[in-house]
Amino acid sequence: MVRAYVMVKAHSGDAERLRDDIRAVEGVVDAYIVAGDVDFIATVEVDTPADVKTAAATHIQNIDGVEDTQTYVAMD
Repeated sequence: MVRAYVMVKAHSGDAERLRDDIRAVEGVVDAYIVAGDVDFIATVEVDTPADVKTAAATHIQNIDGVEDTQTYVAMD
């Protein structure tokens, strides 16, 4: 299992909708609205690093209102 954390910046004021859309992505186990440099942190648990890319770069990045993402893969 591969775990990753996806930091999400948004340019929409509809935080609850975005959080729910992020949570609906396959492989996302949870997503939180946070204060700080990013607007959301999503936890992704999938089988392979390629699946992390699919969840983060393909699905989360393409949600309407998402401006940018940064993904961090857990090493242990």
